[in-house]
Amino acid sequence: QVDLVESGGGLAQPGGSLRLSCTASGRHSMGWFRQRPGQDREFVASITRKGANKYHAMSVRGRFSISRDTQTTAYLQMNNLKLEDTATYFCAVDTANQQLTRPDYWGQGTQVIVSA
Repeated sequence: QVDLVESGGGLAQPGGSLRLSCTASGRHSMGWFRQRPGQDREFVASITRKGANKYHAMSVRGRFSISRDTQTTAYLQMNNLKLEDTATYFCAVDTANQQLTRPDYWGQGTQVIVSA
């Protein structure tokens, strides 16, 4: 069993910034997915177990950056936010793989709203 604690998110204006964090009970590959209203959940970013490799979806590349400063906490820095970034963001971990391949634990989700 892996417990995930998410924080961050909230309301921002277009062009603004927010940061999400996720702390897991254990060292795992981690990342975020998001789900926009009425749409399927989509991949946003991930980081490998030791932090050596990072992956970002094309839609957020250059604006979002994933990192981890401890073995168990990851961050998603979101800059230059756009209206279309409005979504519920879910932290995910993969306990079986070095890379986030098949998430097997999910956070409760945190709301990000970008509005003028």
